[in-house]
Amino acid sequence: MFKERYRLLRGVGRVILAAGLLGVGILAPAAEPTVTNIRAAQQQGTKIVDVWYDVSGVTTAAYVGLQISSNAGTSFAVPATTLSGDLGANVQPGRNKHIVWNAGTDWNNQISTTMRFRVAASNSPPAPDGFALIPTGSFEMGDSLDGDTNALPVHTVYVSAFYMAKYLVTKADWDVVQTWGLTHNYTDLSTGEGKAVNHPVQTITWYDIVKWCNARSEKEGLTPCYTLSGMVYRTTNNSAVVCDWSANGYRLPTEAEWEKAARGGLNGKRFPWGDTITHSKANYYSISTSSYDVSPTRGWHPTWGTGSFPYTSPVGSFAANGYGLYDMAGNLWEWCWDRDGSYTDGAQIDPRGVASGSYRVLRGGSWNHYASQTRCAFRNGDSPINAYMIFGFRVARSSIP
Repeated sequence: MFKERYRLLRGVGRVILAAGLLGVGILAPAAEPTVTNIRAAQQQGTKIVDVWYDVSGVTTAAYVGLQISSNAGTSFAVPATTLSGDLGANVQPGRNKHIVWNAGTDWNNQISTTMRFRVAASNSPPAPDGFALIPTGSFEMGDSLDGDTNALPVHTVYVSAFYMAKYLVTKADWDVVQTWGLTHNYTDLSTGEGKAVNHPVQTITWYDIVKWCNARSEKEGLTPCYTLSGMVYRTTNNSAVVCDWSANGYRLPTEAEWEKAARGGLNGKRFPWGDTITHSKANYYSISTSSYDVSPTRGWHPTWGTGSFPYTSPVGSFAANGYGLYDMAGNLWEWCWDRDGSYTDGAQIDPRGVASGSYRVLRGGSWNHYASQTRCAFRNGDSPINAYMIFGFRVARSSIP
């Protein structure tokens, strides 16, 4: 039975630059690079942009990446492929590091007066294809908004760098791995359901997902994360499954990893983009009783809320958040690793949930749920044996240099 903390609905080429720039400053238990003093300028009469920054806090080389926003930091989706200078691997700490961006090649004839540049430095290598690197650092987990006591107490959580998939796993993704798995000792992998091949897979259990992650890891020659009695976990439903956090294979994010990733670097807001929501931002069920639900359309999403259930939308149908992740609010609830339990006060480092409990955490809301349930801090859970058309997932990977 779905844990209803809120009611479940029935039915199932010119570049113009501005000078406000963003940096990533990190305080961490382990030595991590800190980026400060970011500034940018367009070379007069050209479409070349210079970006300078300082990096400190470490004595060894760092991995450095650049992200660019044209909407004052709401999302960082401007193409940034034609880059040179102090970025990538082996950037030594120091002042006045210099990156050159050829905007005329990547973003020709585009205009914005609200450009923002984010330089991120990490001890971890760049993200694999289809993933975003979620940087090391602390954030405020939970919120004190809207009387949601389950999101309390707000507490500081330090999360080590990791990789998060940009998209929910689609039905097409699921089918490829499921087909392979059935002939490689994953004999009870569910077929799952999907509205279309580019819609997220749904009607899958937590156990299905954990086994699928292992199957994908083995298929791609990576080390599976999940074991049972010391062996790779491939079949049956068993709550004693454990995760090897040092393995480089695919896994579910922890609840803390999920929330940090969902916020996209934007702390203290209801949603990955700010404090209000509309159908232009996410696929959810809109009602007028939430003051922050300002959608001009109500009920199910007007584009996808027709025909037969489920009313999912194709992955990536809305703008990405600040980390480049899509659908972190609405579309489908996303399974996490953690057992469901109450928060405790005090700062934490890489929490992985309570030690016992029969439910597993779900985050993000769905096409069938209210705006309140799509908030970054909203928490829910369900039995790992249940499979509904409102449940999906995205994968994570540990960030290993």
